[in-house]
Amino acid sequence: MNVRLGEINTLRVVKQVPFGYYLDGGRIHGEILLPHNEVEGDVALDEEVEVFLYLDQEERLIATMRKPLAQVGDFAFLEVAWVNNFGAFLNWGLMKDLFVPFREQKMKMAKGQSYIVHIHLDEDSSRIMASAKVERYLDHGIPSYRRGDEVDILVWQKTDLGFKVIVDNQWGGLLYDSQVFRDLRTGMRTRAYIRKVREDGKIDLTLTRQGQEGVADFSDILLAYLQDNGGYCPLGDKSPAEDIAQTFNVSKKVYKKAIGDLYKRRLIIITEEGLRLV
Repeated sequence: MNVRLGEINTLRVVKQVPFGYYLDGGRIHGEILLPHNEVEGDVALDEEVEVFLYLDQEERLIATMRKPLAQVGDFAFLEVAWVNNFGAFLNWGLMKDLFVPFREQKMKMAKGQSYIVHIHLDEDSSRIMASAKVERYLDHGIPSYRRGDEVDILVWQKTDLGFKVIVDNQWGGLLYDSQVFRDLRTGMRTRAYIRKVREDGKIDLTLTRQGQEGVADFSDILLAYLQDNGGYCPLGDKSPAEDIAQTFNVSKKVYKKAIGDLYKRRLIIITEEGLRLV
């Protein structure tokens, strides 16, 4: 049985005791305690339950049915709950907070502030901990993405060029300022599209789908906007790019192509005041 510390496991209930339940952890781990205060819903003997495994205050393996905000192997944006002389402790949704030693901090973490971190098992102590030195944990190989592939991103930090992001919980990527048409902030999760994978493995991204497929996607959005707003939109093909980006989070180029698409389909008319449904 492969029992994984710091992750969600599916384990069988083998015993009920006054203070909780014991789960089958296999030959290596034996019985693992699931305390009553870590149970959610009803639990029955011989039932298989999904639990997260971590170490309690006395470094004993323990189970909880609470779902943490992140697991081992994840990058996450977490808030500092408290600090002491050894490091910072992050709130990740469990009774025991997540430790970040000083050696794993880029700058001294402050209570109430949130940071992008990577969660891992410490090689020396086998304890679950986090590190703000996230570059160390990114995959530095060559990803196999193709132009236009949809990915999930975690916004990491603002730079002079744009926003550094973490792609699919594995790769580093960059959204150039010219490709950003809405507000982004550290810790935000959203979807993006592959613009280019460079020879060194670095990934350039965009927030809007490229090509005809992207135009078709936004054409439907613009059509729905017209239908929801009395058949009228005050933004035409000559409107400022800033106004278009603020309203629809797309570039003026994509907006004009969508106008052309709807016009060719005879769904709209273009006036000096804006767009109207036919």
